[in-house]
Amino acid sequence: MKIFLIRHGETSWNKAQRCQGLTDIELNEMGLKQAHALAQSLKEDGFKAIYSSPLKRAIETARLIADCHGLEVRVEPSLKEMNQGELEGLTYLQLLNDHREFLQEWIENPDAVKMPQGESLAELQERAWEVINRLSCLHHTQDSVVAVSHNFTIRVILCKAINLPLKHFRKLAQDVAAKNIIEYGERGWLLSTLNDTCHLNFVQ
Repeated sequence: MKIFLIRHGETSWNKAQRCQGLTDIELNEMGLKQAHALAQSLKEDGFKAIYSSPLKRAIETARLIADCHGLEVRVEPSLKEMNQGELEGLTYLQLLNDHREFLQEWIENPDAVKMPQGESLAELQERAWEVINRLSCLHHTQDSVVAVSHNFTIRVILCKAINLPLKHFRKLAQDVAAKNIIEYGERGWLLSTLNDTCHLNFVQ
């Protein structure tokens, strides 16, 4: 089967480079344009189902995709973004000023730390991968489905799919409104598309 892992379009907090986490921010004007372009790029793909994180920015992105296929969005709570606890709403400058020690550890050893009052990458990966396992059991081998999610969540899913240690998760860049494809076959999971944003080339 194929799972199209989609990151939501841009929000005002993405633009301001604020930690979003579980804070429920909707798409901004650019994000809606990006999500529309993304949906149009996927309209020829035959999807069996569209799944989404419950957060507004993901739901809005998923609905535009679902509308092109006459499908309803199925909400999967475990596709939500990493719980970033006390860091949510903060800019990078604020992190430097108020959480310098944590930030340094996060940069050097991201797999060994936990967000203050939030999640670790390992905890995030465990809950997110449970969704992937369930979808692979629910659908036939020839099916394609969409899962709209978030930056960190998609990265840790991809790490698991290709057996990349979490400490290297930053190698799997995720731009807003990007699409990734993982495919399951006889040899397990294969990453066939990573961070594809070609559909955004003419979005202004």
